[in-house]
Amino acid sequence: MIRPDLTLPIPEHITAAHFIGIGGSGMSGLARMFLARGIRVSGSDRSDSAALRALAEAGATVYVGHDAAHLGDADTVVHTGAIWPENPEFVTAKQRGLAVIHRSQALHWLIGSRPLVSVAGAHGKTTSTGMIVTALGALGADPNFVSGGVIADRGVSSGSGADDLFVIEADESDGTFLLYDTAIALITNVDPDHLDHWGTRDAFFDGFVRFADAATRAVVISSDDPGALRVRAATTHPHVISFGLADDADVRVAEVRTDGPVAFTLHHAGESASVRLAVPGVHNAINAAGAVAVLLTLGYPLAAAADAVTGFAGTVRRLELHGERRGVRVFDDYAHHPTEVAAALAATRTFADGGRIIAVHQPHTYSRTQEMHREFAEVLESLADHTVVLDVYGAREDPVPGVTGRLVSDDFTDAAHVAFVPDWQAAADYTAGVARDGDVVITLGCGDVYRIIPQVLAALETEPAGV
Repeated sequence: MIRPDLTLPIPEHITAAHFIGIGGSGMSGLARMFLARGIRVSGSDRSDSAALRALAEAGATVYVGHDAAHLGDADTVVHTGAIWPENPEFVTAKQRGLAVIHRSQALHWLIGSRPLVSVAGAHGKTTSTGMIVTALGALGADPNFVSGGVIADRGVSSGSGADDLFVIEADESDGTFLLYDTAIALITNVDPDHLDHWGTRDAFFDGFVRFADAATRAVVISSDDPGALRVRAATTHPHVISFGLADDADVRVAEVRTDGPVAFTLHHAGESASVRLAVPGVHNAINAAGAVAVLLTLGYPLAAAADAVTGFAGTVRRLELHGERRGVRVFDDYAHHPTEVAAALAATRTFADGGRIIAVHQPHTYSRTQEMHREFAEVLESLADHTVVLDVYGAREDPVPGVTGRLVSDDFTDAAHVAFVPDWQAAADYTAGVARDGDVVITLGCGDVYRIIPQVLAALETEPAGV
């Protein structure tokens, strides 16, 4: 991977931008916003996708595969950290002396001096960003936004609005959330992750403290997460608003009901508002409280903010239903950290209607699997009825000897509830053979595990039901 060098200068003017890895949800969103600014956009990705085709229809020149010739007359090249240093477009751009910037720097360029809400945290960023954007639209605002996933009611991951306000999902994984000039910082949680970048847990926490301290207007932060409490204690910011289940939360979640889409009451400054979301899970009630706290900071009253957030219909790859065969529903979720997996499985239980939950887990990155395989096993064994473990999706990392999905399956205390099946067709057949009428299958991971879903659905049509 390429670590972002945030000391590199960002061009003052950009007329033609080339995106290496343009098909990703974040990069494709940035490319759309560059197009909206009247900038010529080109880009490449390793494989074709709906995102590439949509960008081509919007006016971008897109390529499948990487080749130096794709740079054309671009004056600026935007890249992610996920590409290899040997990428021919990256190497040639450097040789030609073009401005080569990380995607976070491209976003910083787009935002300029406009007021900014930055959503950060190890989990819940995309959902919280989507909730804020959806609610602002319902309240009559038209913000600019960049999310890490497609917001269901918008159908896109980014948008250029008529208002000055910008709402973004700020990435802590590589420290780039410290680049932005944030007015309101929303911190969903501070659960140590991405230690391949940060090195130590203390450094991870310190990064969030710096993020909070730099906010010019307010810090909105979880009242429940231990890491967030640690950051809150360390920040020197004068205006901190807490949200969550804790009795002392400034925006407090109470009377939670999870028999279907989550319903709850929000309390703030002597006022109360009832909320019923279109999405399940206690974690989404807490995410909604954080979004409402941001809206309060922006000047909206509690009742209006609470009502506006109910229109959030979810984001792609967050408990997304893909199909049903012989009475078995198949969902997908982006969860790739033990805390996220726990939240996704707990939410799934609320609509499983007595059926069993069969998790298909794809460990993400060798470093995280090596660090957290025991935690993954504990969560999966306690919250799913059966788990199928695939092999590790390495993403930006080289393989590590001995680090495979078997590390997770071997940590189950009862081997009857887990199977390590690295071959995808065999895993799909196995899953279908275990599943029976009324069960829920959920794929878990932020790699490409969702691609196994057609195989699972097909196998459900041919494999006999489990017992």
